[in-house]
Amino acid sequence: MSDRIYFISDLHFGLEEKERENVKEGTAVEFLDSLNDAERLVILGDLFDYWFEYKRVMQKGYYRFFCALKRLSERGVKIDYIIGNHDFLHRDFFTREFGAQLYEDAYEAEFFGKRFFMAHGDGLLPNDIGYKILKSVLRNKFIQKLYSLVHPDLGIKIAQSSSKKSRNYTSKKNYGEKNALLEFAKKKIDNGYDYVVLGHSHVREEVKYKDGLYVNLGSWLEKPYYGIFDGEKFEVRIWGTNEQK
Repeated sequence: MSDRIYFISDLHFGLEEKERENVKEGTAVEFLDSLNDAERLVILGDLFDYWFEYKRVMQKGYYRFFCALKRLSERGVKIDYIIGNHDFLHRDFFTREFGAQLYEDAYEAEFFGKRFFMAHGDGLLPNDIGYKILKSVLRNKFIQKLYSLVHPDLGIKIAQSSSKKSRNYTSKKNYGEKNALLEFAKKKIDNGYDYVVLGHSHVREEVKYKDGLYVNLGSWLEKPYYGIFDGEKFEVRIWGTNEQK
């Protein structure tokens, strides 16, 4: 079947050592170039380990990936980008160059008659009050405008440091005795959604609940996971293998 929906999350470009980053970028390019049956690609946040987009300056690197994303968009594939907690500021680069639709919070849609709730996953936990306050500050347009006045070399350095602290916080986060993201997903399914797709936690999950399915795509820091929906079933696969996970 053509016109499939693909999902990726938490690639965190820029996090690891150069050799590992080159391999990860090459894998991502191969993945994008392979999507000959794609109708849509949904990016569920944290594509980069930090992203702060200045008006006339963009951070170096990942030219091969951007070219592959451009080729994908030129083939008519729709690109939806849900901004994560490491995506500090987006302006118009992804919209202008790739025709991407950006979402600052959740993205709700119907694919092949099935209701999807998609989000990065940050700020969804009931005990995440501190982070929700921080998120409201980081997403404040006035504060972002002030920050953009900082020289890019210094601004990106600060963003890198903040990103590292955020990642350390997430890795040590106590999600409670129950899986809070799963509990959140169950409520959404109870409200009529067929699929709830998240990222953020870096923990791969696929849980059937009633007539719905909760999927967490994990992260590419472990393996190049991706989701695929063909109108009838949702699968999580590992790129470059025949494995279904």
